[in-house]
Amino acid sequence: MWFRNLQLYRLPAPWNIDADSLQQQLARRAFQPCGSQDQESRGWVSPCGDDRLVHAVGDQWLIALGFEQRLLPAAVVKQEAEERAELIAAEQGYRPGRRQMKELREQVLQEFLPRAFTRRRKVYAWIDPVRGWLGIDAPSQARAEDVLGALRDSLDALPLALVRTERSPGSAMADWLAAGEAPAGFSIDLDCELRSVTESRAAVRYVNHVLDGEEIRGHLAAGKLPTRLALTFDERLSFVLTEKLEIKRLDFLDVVKEKVEESGVEDAQAMFDASFALMTGELARLLPELMDALGGELEAEKPSAGGASVTPPWETAA
Repeated sequence: MWFRNLQLYRLPAPWNIDADSLQQQLARRAFQPCGSQDQESRGWVSPCGDDRLVHAVGDQWLIALGFEQRLLPAAVVKQEAEERAELIAAEQGYRPGRRQMKELREQVLQEFLPRAFTRRRKVYAWIDPVRGWLGIDAPSQARAEDVLGALRDSLDALPLALVRTERSPGSAMADWLAAGEAPAGFSIDLDCELRSVTESRAAVRYVNHVLDGEEIRGHLAAGKLPTRLALTFDERLSFVLTEKLEIKRLDFLDVVKEKVEESGVEDAQAMFDASFALMTGELARLLPELMDALGGELEAEKPSAGGASVTPPWETAA
């Protein structure tokens, strides 16, 4: 159990809810497979295949939103509708009109859906109710919003806020690159993307490239700002930080993962729990240091029970 991405949100610290209460509320929206005429279904599933929707390891929780989607390409529906339209045209002497074609496509969709293959996936979310973190293993904020929406629909209240820092990630990353040095505990890796703030949005991307040369500083002087920067924390985990304060390509290095092997556990569930405990322990170390590197986390406004997010001041200014 190792996250690859982290979309971060703030909960009250501590969050005044226990795992059993969260379990009961998530059960209201438990996953149900697609019905014969459903194109997609979503709901809460067990993160590790048992009957619990909230998997607790110590004071850390793991939940998962399950999706099932029927695989019926629009091109297949369109092709079948066109073939039927040709038969109708041969019988009545003219092609069906726009309204009749729409009805044909809807008819084909209803007939084909029950026979379509389905695909399932999960999106995991980590909850630290003591320190007030909600982290979603999603590559984009749009994907994370699926989980947030399901939480809002399931819980009596979701006191959620965006993470707010004094400095924008873009300006902080620009300073690190200009100085050729990351804050204490971090090191700059070999990947970054810089993008112009002008209307052209011209961009340059470096992959496996040393980032401490005059070329990088020249781009910064020309007005480009970093939108992505690869970093390593404490030689234990690496990640890409984005201008939106997203953590991508999260990789827990061998020095961390070897601890699971050294623990001697062989049971699959025990290994799952050990990995989750190690991952959340490392994230609990990383996040405060990252907040400090960005000038400190601003005192959060009282989170909205409805889940409305607070816009960081550096996004408002932009």
